[in-house]
Amino acid sequence: MTKKIIYGSVFIILLSACQSPNDNKTSASLFNKDSLVKHIIVLSSDSFEGRKPFSKGDTKTVDYLKNSFVALGLEPGNNDNYFQDVPMVEITPSPAPTLKVESAKGNFDLQLTKDYVVSTQRTDSVISLDHDELIFAGYGVVAPEYNWNDYAGINVKGKVVLVMVNDPGFGTADSSIFKGRTMTYYGRWTYKFEEAARQGAKACFIIHNTEAASYPFSVVQNSWGSSNLYLDNKNSNDYHCALTAWVSAEAAKKILAAAGKDTSLLVQANSHEFKAISLGEKLSTVVKVKSVYNSSRNLIGKITGTKRPDEYILYTAHWDHLGIGKPDAKGDSIYNGALDNASGTAALLEIARAFKNEKEKPERSILFLAVTGEEQGLLGSEYYGQHPIYPLKKTVAELNMDVIKPIEKSNDIIIVGAGQNELEDYLAEVAKAKGMYITPDPLPEAGRYFRSDHFSLAKVGVPALDIRGGEDVTGKGKDYGKKWVDDYTKNHYHTPSDEYDSTWTFEGGIQEMEILFMIGKKLASETTWPKWKQGSEFKAIREK
Repeated sequence: MTKKIIYGSVFIILLSACQSPNDNKTSASLFNKDSLVKHIIVLSSDSFEGRKPFSKGDTKTVDYLKNSFVALGLEPGNNDNYFQDVPMVEITPSPAPTLKVESAKGNFDLQLTKDYVVSTQRTDSVISLDHDELIFAGYGVVAPEYNWNDYAGINVKGKVVLVMVNDPGFGTADSSIFKGRTMTYYGRWTYKFEEAARQGAKACFIIHNTEAASYPFSVVQNSWGSSNLYLDNKNSNDYHCALTAWVSAEAAKKILAAAGKDTSLLVQANSHEFKAISLGEKLSTVVKVKSVYNSSRNLIGKITGTKRPDEYILYTAHWDHLGIGKPDAKGDSIYNGALDNASGTAALLEIARAFKNEKEKPERSILFLAVTGEEQGLLGSEYYGQHPIYPLKKTVAELNMDVIKPIEKSNDIIIVGAGQNELEDYLAEVAKAKGMYITPDPLPEAGRYFRSDHFSLAKVGVPALDIRGGEDVTGKGKDYGKKWVDDYTKNHYHTPSDEYDSTWTFEGGIQEMEILFMIGKKLASETTWPKWKQGSEFKAIREK
């Protein structure tokens, strides 16, 4: 597939935009499609190879972003440079083509990729399951505050656990159980693997469910089909399961049937009375592992505040995507990530340009952080949260951009993870001024508050806001907006077809940028500090 890209003129236009601000306009009015799109076209071009860390696309991307930061006149954000090295390990598993299942009803094989995908955070050269016992552990959750322990009364050390995605509130739709349909962190797949490791399990397999996960099994197949990156923790004593995996819904039915069970067992896991059980099955497979240690980079630029330079407003967007992977039906194997997240990275640059063009400079410092490794598990933002360049207790707020809407404006704006902190009140004020209304997250069961880089800052106590363009598209209605979201999720999210489309208007995306700019501008002129709301799991962290 050939995609012709005009590359050379981008920096000339960017420089002219920086050098010729129109002081008679507000910065928000300076946002325009042409400047935004030029960044997206370059970052999502085939020559950037899908922007996976450790690839040629990594080098091209960080060079492009550094040059963009320089052209915008941003100060280096890490002493005298724009980079923060993020040490990682690239682990490439080479699994056997089958997973062998032994049961009292007979033995059978599950097929790699079709039935399951497998990965590991271990760097052993060979990892194997060798007739290891399989335990069904419900949702794999230990949540004392909800009086829930799926591992109570059973020892899974050295065994394989099979668990469900999401949490019991989703399974029952009962608002008195966990948070009902709204996913808690206990529902995230990352938590499942973490808890299984804490329980000493040898391996953890998650049963995929499209509704509960909020994406089809094809997304997992594409994301887990090759190498994966992790933070380099070789000097840590943290225990990781030998293997982590997803199994398709159909494969899970086959596993249950061989154990003399059916999907009613999954329903039983929604009850407080559920107890983990052995399925009486043994699993065997072999995975060869290749490990490469290297570093990727976060990029950080800064505008120093005029009155309170040691207080910081942080904007984030992830620059990475999935690289080169499984070809689609057309033979295209480059996962360009035009919307996810070249669009958010371009928005980060444009918001930086808007602040630089402001006649009145911000009183608090503004930081622009483009992070690596989001698609591999929020790695770059997690590393920044663990090794902040600027004190977290002096970081006022974090505003994140992960996919901006390429379609028309909307009458509403969506809060992801509503009820967390007072940044939502800032959003409500700005939305009202723009004649818009707030819509609760239409997919609270998807746990989207835990799925992008703002979460890494929330985990360390920094109030973080994640918004999405609304579905009530101006002049076209909610059905039109929902249809676009559903089509993108089903047909383009994490596939090679997430490519730049010349029909995109980005009116909605520019609307989101204006909102985030206006919130940041207000925060930068204040002396107050937004707080976490009562009931937020992050409130105690900030107060501590």
